[in-house]
Amino acid sequence: MKILIVLTSHDRLGGTDKKTGFWLEEFAAPYYVFLDAGAAITVASPKGGQPPLDPQSGTADSETESTRRFKADPAANAILARTVLLGSVRQGDFDGVFYPGGHGPLWDLAEDAGSIALIEGFALAGKPVAAVCHAPAVLHRVMIHGQPWVRGKRVTGFSNTEEAAVGLTTNVPFLVEDELKRLGGLYEKVADWQSLAIVDGNLITGQNPASSMAAALALLKLLS
Repeated sequence: MKILIVLTSHDRLGGTDKKTGFWLEEFAAPYYVFLDAGAAITVASPKGGQPPLDPQSGTADSETESTRRFKADPAANAILARTVLLGSVRQGDFDGVFYPGGHGPLWDLAEDAGSIALIEGFALAGKPVAAVCHAPAVLHRVMIHGQPWVRGKRVTGFSNTEEAAVGLTTNVPFLVEDELKRLGGLYEKVADWQSLAIVDGNLITGQNPASSMAAALALLKLLS
């Protein structure tokens, strides 16, 4: 079983000097779900190398069992430090793909032609695609048979109320909830910060950081 994890390379919140990137729990929890299941994992990003970590996700307030395990795991840190170039990976080499969130994907992966083509390839091949929290933004321009892939599909992602709670509603290029609805997705959510992972065909979406493990387990189930 070969699984690709795709991380952002974008490190700034819009035109501000505030740092962003990927959210640690949303990488660490799926990474260990896949690793413990015996999967071969490849981690990629648009620029390759060390992807930017959202500093807030590495604080004590954001710690989880998975992030603590990651911080104490030199092998996992080494893999993260040398992500492969996204442009070098091919859908045919993997059984499934997982996109962690953080705000970074709203700027780079949402518009990245290589990522869009990769997701379309997975979708057309009937292979599972998972995205959690802000990462459903990567579906922003994914088209299958001439229409948005999310149209008519049950989906979730970081909610408007969660974005408002972190005070970044006006800093992002679009709100994940609004965009999924605009594209024709059948958006669902639970209470802020509670876990929700939705599977519709070979598309898996998770609402927020708390949904990372559930989304990863859903991807494993589709592969089993």
